[in-house]
Amino acid sequence: MEISLFFVLLLAGIFHGESKFMVYDTSPRLVPGKINVHLVAHTHDDVGWLKTVDQYYVGSNNSIQGACVENVLDSMVPALLADKNRKFIYVEQAFFQRWWRDQSETIQGIVKQLVRSGQLEFINGGMCMHDEAATHYIDMVDQTTLGHRFLKKEFGVTPRIGWQIDPFGHSAVQAYLLGAEVGFDALYFGRIDYQDRDKRKGEKSLEVVWRASRNFDASAQIFAGAFPENYEPPPGGFYFEVNDDSPIVQDDVNLFDYNVQDRVNDFVAAAVSQANITRTNHIMWTMGTDFKYQYAHTWFRQMDKLIHYVNKDGRVNALYSTPSIYTDAKFATNESWPIKTDDFFPYADSANAYWTGYFTSRPAIKRYVRMMSGYYLAARQLEFFKGRSDSGPTTDALADALAIAQHHDAVTGTEKQHVASDYAKRLSMGYDKAEELVAASLACLAESMPSAGCGNPTTKFQQCVLLNISYCPPSEIDLSHGKKLIVVVYNSLGWKRDDVIRIPVINEDVTVHDSSGKVIESQILPLTNAHVGMRNYYVKAYLGKTPSEVPKYWLAFSASVPPLGFSTYTISRAERTASTLTTSSVFTPRAMEPSTVEVGQGNLRLTFSADVGKMTHYTNSRSLVKEPVQLSYSFYTGNDGSDKDPQASGAYIFRPNRTFVIKPEGESPLTVMRGPLLDEVHQRINPWIYQVTRLYKGKEHAEVEFAVGPIPIDDGIGKEVATQITTTMATNKTFYTDSNGRDFIKRIRDYRTDWDLKVNQPVAGNYYPINLGIYIQDDKTELSVLVDRSVGGSSIADGQIELMLHRRLLHDDSKGVAEALNETVCLHDKCTGLTIQGKFYFRIDPLGEGAKWRRSAGQEIYSPFLLAFTEEDGDNWMSSHVPTFSGIDPSYSLPDNVALITLQELDDGKVLLRLAHLYEIGEDKDLSVMSSVELKKLFPGKKISKVTEMSLSANQEREEMEQKRLVWKVEGSPEKEPELARGRPVNPTNLVVELAPMEIRTFVIEIGSLPLRKSQMPEDGRYAA
Repeated sequence: MEISLFFVLLLAGIFHGESKFMVYDTSPRLVPGKINVHLVAHTHDDVGWLKTVDQYYVGSNNSIQGACVENVLDSMVPALLADKNRKFIYVEQAFFQRWWRDQSETIQGIVKQLVRSGQLEFINGGMCMHDEAATHYIDMVDQTTLGHRFLKKEFGVTPRIGWQIDPFGHSAVQAYLLGAEVGFDALYFGRIDYQDRDKRKGEKSLEVVWRASRNFDASAQIFAGAFPENYEPPPGGFYFEVNDDSPIVQDDVNLFDYNVQDRVNDFVAAAVSQANITRTNHIMWTMGTDFKYQYAHTWFRQMDKLIHYVNKDGRVNALYSTPSIYTDAKFATNESWPIKTDDFFPYADSANAYWTGYFTSRPAIKRYVRMMSGYYLAARQLEFFKGRSDSGPTTDALADALAIAQHHDAVTGTEKQHVASDYAKRLSMGYDKAEELVAASLACLAESMPSAGCGNPTTKFQQCVLLNISYCPPSEIDLSHGKKLIVVVYNSLGWKRDDVIRIPVINEDVTVHDSSGKVIESQILPLTNAHVGMRNYYVKAYLGKTPSEVPKYWLAFSASVPPLGFSTYTISRAERTASTLTTSSVFTPRAMEPSTVEVGQGNLRLTFSADVGKMTHYTNSRSLVKEPVQLSYSFYTGNDGSDKDPQASGAYIFRPNRTFVIKPEGESPLTVMRGPLLDEVHQRINPWIYQVTRLYKGKEHAEVEFAVGPIPIDDGIGKEVATQITTTMATNKTFYTDSNGRDFIKRIRDYRTDWDLKVNQPVAGNYYPINLGIYIQDDKTELSVLVDRSVGGSSIADGQIELMLHRRLLHDDSKGVAEALNETVCLHDKCTGLTIQGKFYFRIDPLGEGAKWRRSAGQEIYSPFLLAFTEEDGDNWMSSHVPTFSGIDPSYSLPDNVALITLQELDDGKVLLRLAHLYEIGEDKDLSVMSSVELKKLFPGKKISKVTEMSLSANQEREEMEQKRLVWKVEGSPEKEPELARGRPVNPTNLVVELAPMEIRTFVIEIGSLPLRKSQMPEDGRYAA
């Protein structure tokens, strides 16, 4: 390019002059028989941590950390132009896209040329380097897709390498799904357990072929490498940022401190040391670390010299490289590699430093991320049904906020408090835009419209993002003067769903009509003082206002909603003769009176001991399961770092000192509420723990709602609060946890598959991340627990499952955040510890029958009903609006083992579709089978003109990706690996998608007539898009 050539000549003119300008030979070459040192110039730019993402980008708030990503990218361009052999990799698209938008066409043209020449390579390519423990697989896929499609659109490139160098442990889903299935040829990372790393160094097995999926085995394997120490330059002083203290290469003989041979010797020694623990004659040096290259020339000047003089010395060979070049060099050696299965959790970097606390840290933001994730999935569906508009609200802001929140110092809870607040603010702003879109889409779908399209709907729907704290102004209207409340219930799942809805109301005597006008059964429950107090405090703290009305009741009613559709319900004052409303009976056993209380009206019954306030038995009359079971709470006191090993418990680290059982307090430990739809058992465990156990009619699981906090710290001791579900099952140290909400992995207490574990922390060292659930089993039964957010959990004792719910600590754990994990809420200049409210769900099944509930209920927890409210104007809502809608064929629903995880209209009008099989091979006798989805019924009334199967991140065709895939040799495997089942290519005639167990398939679909048509509505009022 002319501009580029001019720039290089200009630099040459400035630096050449007439005299002593030194031309360093940086020509890249691989030399057989020598150690080839691949110098990878990189910067690791956290998308928020000590500073917010925008502060990091522009370089503000430098009193915390001197870091400016804009400087990194600005200085990278001329540094690369100065020598065509220099190379640089960049990862975080959240930063790069900010920078790209601000560049002139000239600079953009130069950068595109640098990408084409291979000098600048995009690695990983997601919006952030997402975490691998506290993230859900759908969020990981979405944020990666956002970055990958941008790179494809702007540069025509598809990243080849996974670069997860800083997350604190590594998941199976990352390896096979966010690695092999997005088309990566290799995955490199920095953090593995210190005991594991030591063993691998001795065996030369830091680099492996990782077969993380039992379902796909070799077909989804990936070459994976753990760095010998971390993602920084090797020992020996090779940091070259301005003001770094490593000795530079001083090669001017006319000046003092000439040190070329010393530096060459240092380089060779470090290279030989690493080669001694690495297979083949290729090693990689990660030349950079956090926020380096803010003045890129300081690094490249020294690396130019090192390459020049090291290669003149001749003992080893050095070159500018990238992870892609390094991977190709490794592959070309035809080496056989050891196999790795499962994952790299938990991670410890010393005997008492298990990075398992962050599995639970900041549980409120973990829940917020999960709520917004499910909402984003539903909002994209509604955006598609309505038709994407460039002028109206979109889901884009929520997509960006959610993508950034997956960063390994965001959803993890390991950021400073002001950064956590920034993530929450971005999610809130993204939600506001998506909420507008959802309201407009539902209004469009609900109103009777001409066949030309949506028009301008007049219905104004409201939603309730704070329903978790009993705050929902749209539902709290006074119905005493003939008003009627319309509730539209949207179901984002691909199958019909029946569930109980609970909303706060003011009136006690109300009735509920369904979409056909039929009165349906409902139940009134009193709103307890505990819930009212939490509601009023947090509404005032977060919204700055005291609620004008305080509802006295919960209204519960059963909703039945079609797949990818909605049903409408009307709530009004009850007519005395027609009401099917039941007010819950409330019973409080007398204190110290020996008695038992049984709740549940269907197959499932729970028995409580009223005198001690504890659950005692679980009985299912259908499955004939009867098991003693107890729910309890305890807290660990966090180590303050004052003993011989100064490691404290903190945002990252879980290091407990002692365990204290929390015993129920108070005179009335139980309050029982009964009704036709659900039973509730309320327990005030102690002044700062409140629990509600619910059993729903027709359901065979228990829902446990907890409120924990403010955790007291008056004694100067930080506490980590856990709950235990204890049975008599003989589980032999074995339990199972999910990988990012997808595969379940077998865990054995105090044991690691890859090395002989030295147990230093018997509790923290057995904690694992949980996103979907955890289960245990013996030879008769299995106990499953599902969660509503990412948490840490384990089975510390046989027959028991433990979840950590909340953490409040008073000391920093010295892992970088430099702040204690002490979340507070301030009101009227008084700050108190944060209260966490949440839910978990449990069920006991006969052995082999629990997967069906784990998978189906797990989808329902991730994708709850979306509720929208409006007041009825007049008495003709059902006749003037569409009361029931489904976006798919009225006669169709997805198979029970398939979930629709993406339905999104893209900028170009095409449709992005992802379908996921929910079961593993052998997980369920009926549902772990090949399944199929009929696209014609998924898109009724639309002409599907083209279906293209894509990689998981939708940036290349699947067929193209498979053809390019590197097939690595592994130790001890047959030359031809057995082929595992996958769905066949889609026939363009019948348009049926097959899915094998655990398979996710991604398609870009071209269809006609995207806007909905009134003419598609059947006579029964349920219309399909």
